[in-house]
Amino acid sequence: MKVKICGLTNLGDALAAIEAGADLLGFNFYPSSPRYIALEVCMRIVSELRARRMQVVTVGVFVNLPAVEMLKIMDTCRLDLAQLSGDESPEVLAATGPRAFKGLRPANIGELQENLANYKPRSEAPAWLIDAHRAGQYGGTGKIAEWNLARSLARKAPILLAGGLNPTNVAQAVRQVQPWGVDVASGVETSPGIKDDTKMRAFVDAVRMNEA
Repeated sequence: MKVKICGLTNLGDALAAIEAGADLLGFNFYPSSPRYIALEVCMRIVSELRARRMQVVTVGVFVNLPAVEMLKIMDTCRLDLAQLSGDESPEVLAATGPRAFKGLRPANIGELQENLANYKPRSEAPAWLIDAHRAGQYGGTGKIAEWNLARSLARKAPILLAGGLNPTNVAQAVRQVQPWGVDVASGVETSPGIKDDTKMRAFVDAVRMNEA
């Protein structure tokens, strides 16, 4: 099972996340997020990771940007994947290309079915990210996602489960949902954008101990 540690803002935390066992690192380009990272900072971090030959997937997290702008950021920072966490249309998702996957925040089964009808999944994992629903907010809320909805989707496609996960509850989430991977930000922080090494290790260890 994959672990994504998201909202990284500095090289030290990125290296610590990899040391803890993270498979994917997320960098948030949404200016309103407390975990926002400037383009130049992300460039330096990813360049250093590449120079050290770190085996990790890098993910740009975007909210309501045009596809051309997302692709420019991805190319500039040498990112592997694009996570679209806003209100992007299916056309924007398609225009961003095969490296993009959509973050969904369904409040109920009807919304989930509507999302699935509109947004084509990636042909490779992850197909989608499932996050908690909170009106007007685009993730990073600390609210737990609807695990029953996530479980129904995880049976059909490889998903990343996000939303309120932390070292205490991620084992239960893994057992109940059986996702392709789990995504954490605030649950392993000392303050927004600043990670806690001990919490990151505890989170990854809890996932590994409960893999199917």
